[in-house]
Amino acid sequence: MTNPFPEWLAPMAATLTQDRFVGPEWIFERKFDGIRVLAFKHGSDVRLFSRNRLPLNGSYPSVVQAIANLPVHDVILDGEATWGWGPLGEADYYVFDILWLEGRDVTTLPLDARRALLSELPLRLPIEQVTALDDPKPWERARVEGWEGVIAKRRDSRYEHRRSKHWLKMKCEETHPFVVGGFTDPQGKRVGLGALLVGYFTPDGDDFCFAGKIGTGFDTALLLELRARLDGLEIPKTPFTRAKGLPRLRAHWVRPELVVEAGFIEWTGHGKLRHPRLLRVLMDTPARDVVRRERSPRTRDDNETGAERA
Repeated sequence: MTNPFPEWLAPMAATLTQDRFVGPEWIFERKFDGIRVLAFKHGSDVRLFSRNRLPLNGSYPSVVQAIANLPVHDVILDGEATWGWGPLGEADYYVFDILWLEGRDVTTLPLDARRALLSELPLRLPIEQVTALDDPKPWERARVEGWEGVIAKRRDSRYEHRRSKHWLKMKCEETHPFVVGGFTDPQGKRVGLGALLVGYFTPDGDDFCFAGKIGTGFDTALLLELRARLDGLEIPKTPFTRAKGLPRLRAHWVRPELVVEAGFIEWTGHGKLRHPRLLRVLMDTPARDVVRRERSPRTRDDNETGAERA
């Protein structure tokens, strides 16, 4: 006896991580820059939904038709639709998971088993299964090829109807030089310093703008080395002339001479770094040459909302 076909299943969501790793227990997939789409097929009825359960049939008619043509009575697929690249100039639907097949809830199966079931379906364009990446550093491939990032998924993970740490998002980082204008004291067992307070100069050189705190990307030796160097640059007042959100406690100020390179996800609306990490100290970059470098924004479909994306 088959189970009743569900009207809705909430999608699994990935957790953002700054870690970069590989391992045999993980599968890596390309993160597409599109709209999350769950496809429900029950007999001749096909329904597409966004992650917030907004109906999408009218947006992707060729995807609806391709799913209707699948030789199964009922199935639920999870994937990402990207606009404008399909064979009809409409969309490609990149499927990365299967939740239901022929009266059976398969979300309790491990990811490897679900991927095997998905690979047995005769998918035809504009539907395509997302392939696993075979790269020693998949996040580097994402950066070089201009992808949004990669998703790391545990091979043994079940499909959870919530945000999970069994799926991890590694978004492509922007890199940028910054000038150190201060630092905070270490807390707990940390040594050297807590975080670097960094900024950049305006093109005319008149202002030194605070960009945020960098508190990750250090090992113990670097923490101690940086503290020794910064102690020799310490000054009594902040060098930042444009600054919102500077720490008020346990902060030290330095002459803006030391330049570092940071990786970060994006600039916030308030002009601060989101999820920054230290990459390296730049020895030959003049501090006064460090100005903010803008990155071209991604283009989005006008009907897309952040809540609909994966």
